[in-house]
Amino acid sequence: HIYQGRYLAGVAAGLKMNEMIAAGKFTAEEAKIGYIGAFTYAEVVSGYTSFFLGARSMCPSATMEVRYTNSWADMALEKETAEALIANGCVLISQHADTTGAPSACEAAGVPCVGYNISMLPVAPNTALTSAAGDWGAYVTYAVKCLIDGEAIDQDWCGSYAEGACYLSPFNDAIIADGTKEAIEKAAAGLADGSVQVFAGPLHGKDADGNELNLAEGEYYKENEKGSSPTFTYIVDGVTVLS
Repeated sequence: HIYQGRYLAGVAAGLKMNEMIAAGKFTAEEAKIGYIGAFTYAEVVSGYTSFFLGARSMCPSATMEVRYTNSWADMALEKETAEALIANGCVLISQHADTTGAPSACEAAGVPCVGYNISMLPVAPNTALTSAAGDWGAYVTYAVKCLIDGEAIDQDWCGSYAEGACYLSPFNDAIIADGTKEAIEKAAAGLADGSVQVFAGPLHGKDADGNELNLAEGEYYKENEKGSSPTFTYIVDGVTVLS
């Protein structure tokens, strides 16, 4: 359930944008996130959507611009893409790409960022808020326990944030907005008990084939319900995807 970690990272991003709005750095209408996606897979779409929804849960005026690199790891291109997003008015950058290219661009530009996989503090000590990451240790622990207990090991396994299968890297205490840790703890508790759903209505979107998603208040899309692979492919309102 890496999407849960991304949602929580989005909470940190939304609060940071609120702080910058209050400081007069930009208006609420200018709260645009830039996101660097690797490929157009459901894994990436699910991830940036959950990040966006986490940010919007704190900063309702937030919008997001997504650009793809068509590569999992291209440091130069990720850096260039981050620079292009910033030049196009994005005030905070996040990523589903594997290098430090984007955070390095953010550090140079003084733009807050949220990373992926590892802490970006060594690269962006003045701008990195946190990173969403997965932890295969949770699955290894589960698999070893199955071996010890003589039970079958589920190969299509998907652990949650509460189970430690994904997590947030250490926060940059010098720059995160006040109340960030408390807000994330509250949201994480809601994810654990089901009172918080990431892809919750009201929510509208459309996939590449033109199929629409229309979720009313109280309805939600249950990611990973039928397997460990993400299936959310809808571009929701408020998100713009550029080539």
